[in-house]
Amino acid sequence: MMNHIAAKASTLAAAVCPKAPKGASAPVNDIKGYVMWGVIVLFFLGIVAGIGGVVAGRVFSMPHASKVALVGLVVVFVAAIGYKVLPAMLNGIMGSGCI
Repeated sequence: MMNHIAAKASTLAAAVCPKAPKGASAPVNDIKGYVMWGVIVLFFLGIVAGIGGVVAGRVFSMPHASKVALVGLVVVFVAAIGYKVLPAMLNGIMGSGCI
């Protein structure tokens, strides 16, 4: 009998999910879209700056500048991979968000 009550209570608790207030989803989606767009633009600018740094380092015979720019390019690519992988990892860890 006690297990039946505990199972019913856990099923009822699993049905409680957080919801945004009415009318909040559209502005939140807009903000998330702007942030995602801004991050993609920053990735593009980082790649352009890194390639420019490598080329400038080679043209002006500054090997350290080229190495730093190359490290910057690697950091941008690692960040881009994290941008795609980390949300899926967090979703897997946190689940649906229901209590």
